[in-house]
Amino acid sequence: MTKPAALSSVPADTTGVAAAWQARVARHRIDSIAQHCLPPMPDARAERFIFLRHGETRGNHLRIFQHAEIELNETGLAQAAEAAALLAGSGVRCILSSTMHRAWQTAVIAGESLKLSPTEEPGLRERWFGDLVGTSSAELDWSYDPPNGDRLIDFVTTTRQALANSLASTDPTLLVAHGGSLYVIAYSLGVTLREDMASNATPLVFERSDGRWSARHYAEVKLQRGGNIGW
Repeated sequence: MTKPAALSSVPADTTGVAAAWQARVARHRIDSIAQHCLPPMPDARAERFIFLRHGETRGNHLRIFQHAEIELNETGLAQAAEAAALLAGSGVRCILSSTMHRAWQTAVIAGESLKLSPTEEPGLRERWFGDLVGTSSAELDWSYDPPNGDRLIDFVTTTRQALANSLASTDPTLLVAHGGSLYVIAYSLGVTLREDMASNATPLVFERSDGRWSARHYAEVKLQRGGNIGW
């Protein structure tokens, strides 16, 4: 059985950025997601899709566990608009979005640039942290199943099903979702991420070549992205 790729790896010539990301993965137990991402995703019709995490919210800025209807703040709206402008010529023909408000706002902004209406995909919703909502996420531990929240295994299973559904189509697709969604997608496809890929409203291209998936930035973003990566 193939082991999912780690979200980061520290090469022999380790840089401070790579080391910081490795430390964050360990600190927040992001790697605990990997055990639930086996077996790897089956062969799909899609060879390429774009992923976009939602823009920044007040909850991101304050580093708290967020409720489902929190909105983008001014920074997040600007980030989403920048990402939308970058994606205008991407050829995307379908937008699937989490139904949580911050992601849906981002999808609508992207849709205006692409002249598309987003389609709801509840399976792309962020993990619900139950009784932790409203408290600090500075010590977020992905391996912990919070009271009255989603168990990690259930969140991963739901996200993987939404991913499988999206990969069944050859239409150029944009997935608009969350940090947790990105981690599940990356582990499920055996893709290695870097810290700068997990920032708010940063478009990523996932591509398959010779049966292997990889990810890269769709285009360079100019506006500053915050460091709330654990969430």
